[in-house]
Amino acid sequence: MRFQEDSIDCVDFILKKDEVLTIILGGGKGTRLLPLTEKRSKPAVSFGGKYRLIDIPISNSLNSGFEKIFILTQFNSYSLNRHINRTYATNNIHQKSFVEIIAAEQTVSSANWFEGTADAVRKVLPYIREQKPKYVLILSGDQLYNMDLADFMQSHLMDPETQISVATNAIPEDQIYGLGIVKAGVGGMIQEFIEKPQDVSQVESCRTVQGSFLANMGIYIFNTSTLIDVLEDRNMADFGKEILPKAIKERKVKAYTYDGYWEDIGTIKAFYEANLMLTDHIPRFNLYLEKTPIYTRARALPPSKINQAIVNQALISEGTILNQCEVHRSIIGVRQLIASGTKIYDSIIMGLDHYGYFDRKSGKIPIGIGPNCEIRKAIVDKDCAIGANVRLLNEQNLQEFEDDYIRIVDGIIVVPRHSAIPDGYSI
Repeated sequence: MRFQEDSIDCVDFILKKDEVLTIILGGGKGTRLLPLTEKRSKPAVSFGGKYRLIDIPISNSLNSGFEKIFILTQFNSYSLNRHINRTYATNNIHQKSFVEIIAAEQTVSSANWFEGTADAVRKVLPYIREQKPKYVLILSGDQLYNMDLADFMQSHLMDPETQISVATNAIPEDQIYGLGIVKAGVGGMIQEFIEKPQDVSQVESCRTVQGSFLANMGIYIFNTSTLIDVLEDRNMADFGKEILPKAIKERKVKAYTYDGYWEDIGTIKAFYEANLMLTDHIPRFNLYLEKTPIYTRARALPPSKINQAIVNQALISEGTILNQCEVHRSIIGVRQLIASGTKIYDSIIMGLDHYGYFDRKSGKIPIGIGPNCEIRKAIVDKDCAIGANVRLLNEQNLQEFEDDYIRIVDGIIVVPRHSAIPDGYSI
């Protein structure tokens, strides 16, 4: 599975890449992303019209030359399993390259599911040992970034005494809450680690000379022997809350500062804003970089068809048909059908798994977006049927709301997957 032959320039480092095993954490129940995570895990949520969130960390790993990848998951994993199998399957008989899912399972030694980030890795240590890696690279399955992980590894290797490296990102003061904040000293060695501070006074000593703070990105490199040692204490379930604060007192833990765009897609608002950011003229996360492509499932779909439609600042995925409609600053997913007279603004319209109809007891319902609708500031999940003359506008500026057809989360209208909204519905 050689996706990017020229992705690493250092010859000495190429010789070490087979010693690296990537672990991608699939995350928990994803309750903050509901209703998008009702029927799928967080990493399986559609992104950017044609991708899924899991494609981001997998692509970062492959583009960096790390081609041995385990993905750990336990909640609503069928959709994710299917996507991985269809996208990253390989017939490499030597098994030197792979992208595989390890689901939580009951064993003789443990009857419990994954109980935290560290606990998830602890429970798959037998599979890690089988690969005999020298280093384990740990990534999150629901973050957005385009990072040269080979450079991160080079930083880790520069000091032979470094046992753990933590990728960090500079953030302003108003973003410190809910993140782990680190203080790095001489040589980048971490001196303090404060998980999810409640007040800036708790992390004032961590402020950099530029006035910002270094946030833990949830991306780590462990020497494998070190990883095994720190996971021996079964009372420690989480890397950020427990493992790292203890490790910095006993081991050499190094901070690596990534100065590019990074976003943790943990909420509906973050998901919405990260998607619409892609429509900017120069987006902070760029899908159009030739040397670091984002991989996803290859589909045998026809080109998009645009019939007398007005399209401005939008991403239109393959297989879509736009008929005499308007699309402004929005993302349209694969196979999506938008009928005449419809206007879409600042919205994410996910795709369809097939063209055609829902077969309901009352008869066949055409899927896609019906005629003469108006949709603003909304997320329409996959395989929805929006009837004629539907208005999704949130005219009362509700922040939270739910009925039989839609939900409003943080002021954003969300239409759950497989929903059928009747003609004339208005909110």
